[in-house]
Amino acid sequence: MITWQNLTLAEQKSALSRPAIANRADLTSKVLDIVNMVKDKGDDALLTLTKKFDGLSLNSVALPSSQAEDIIATLGDEQRAAIELAYGQIKRFHEAQVQADVKVETSPGVVCELITQAISSVGLYIPGGSAPLPSTVLMLGVPAQIAGCKRTVLCTPPDTSEGNKGGITAEILYAAKLCGIKEIYRTGGAQAIAAMAYGTESIAAVDKIFGPGNSFVTEAKQLVAQDPAGAAIDMPAGPSEVLVLADANANPAFVAADLLSQAEHGPDSQVILVSDSLQLIEKTKQDIESQLTLLPRADIAKKALANSRFILASDLNEAVEISNQYAPEHLIVQFDNARSWLSKLDNAASVFLGAYTPESAGDYASGTNHVLPTYGYSKVLSSLNLADFTRKFTVQEITPNGLAAIGPAIMTLAAAEGLDAHRNAVGLRLEQLQKEKSND
Repeated sequence: MITWQNLTLAEQKSALSRPAIANRADLTSKVLDIVNMVKDKGDDALLTLTKKFDGLSLNSVALPSSQAEDIIATLGDEQRAAIELAYGQIKRFHEAQVQADVKVETSPGVVCELITQAISSVGLYIPGGSAPLPSTVLMLGVPAQIAGCKRTVLCTPPDTSEGNKGGITAEILYAAKLCGIKEIYRTGGAQAIAAMAYGTESIAAVDKIFGPGNSFVTEAKQLVAQDPAGAAIDMPAGPSEVLVLADANANPAFVAADLLSQAEHGPDSQVILVSDSLQLIEKTKQDIESQLTLLPRADIAKKALANSRFILASDLNEAVEISNQYAPEHLIVQFDNARSWLSKLDNAASVFLGAYTPESAGDYASGTNHVLPTYGYSKVLSSLNLADFTRKFTVQEITPNGLAAIGPAIMTLAAAEGLDAHRNAVGLRLEQLQKEKSND
């Protein structure tokens, strides 16, 4: 446990540091090799890498629609109902984010507009491996559907389980079906990002790539985003993290469960508890140990807990300051009257207020989006929302009288900046208007 007041400023900064990615230069080199291989060899590279990383020999990257329907048919009623409920919740929240176009006559005869348009083609990366994420399909597919993107591509690693080897999990496919996604490809990792960014024989390139992933996926996204010939990305989403603020009246079992729900994501996840109560911290530690014995992914959670922090603050205001400094991906507030603290909470990507608002709700079915900035990026980046699937552009239309009114000011400003061609573009028009006026 860390007593915040006993730390120097440097020690406080160190206490809130994220787990460093080991051998970053080596990671970049490996990912770049994969990206270049896909650029050079297209589908052959994807199939070769699937054999190497997933141990599967596939005939094609695309999942045949007939196979998809057969897999979906195996999904149980309970699973279908859960996915449908989550789809409805997420859709309602994101539909409320639709913004009307803006049209303003800034002065008589001068009309300016701000128009929202869907991004034409988007690529959705859905992690697979030890924990396939159908929830991420909904978090990405629903806003793409509402925005009206003309083309939505989904890439996910193939299923390696005996019952569905070479396919894709039924939950992912059903979520994709609800979102109207028809292009589904069995490829994961950095190679999937490269395929969506640059295109292959089977996968046409997209304009923007969305979705979380491991360090290889995150690195690939940043590489293609830096390349003018690549694709834009949603955000540099890295390992998952949660910070829990808890007072003396918080339920330690709830706090422990919330910390473990993030720790089981992966060994590079980070969980932090900040409280003004030593008793709450000690009891939470005990509950973590007891709950760990019940978790199938306990080994993964234990590795993540090695990056955990238990911080004792002098009071709740200091606890909030610590959270604001850390800028967590997920912030859970288990204070009495949690909502009254909302105005003091800065820099969190997604906030969960009160004892009965677990982070799991946001991951699946409350309606908010679970694709969030990590590693402190919540200080400057927003949680994924409908606007990320759109672009905005401006339109202006000026009548002759409108130009006559603002033209002289434009010419004065252009002259002040030494841009004579700008000044002349207006001057010629004003002269023409003066001629037409004289001829009347």
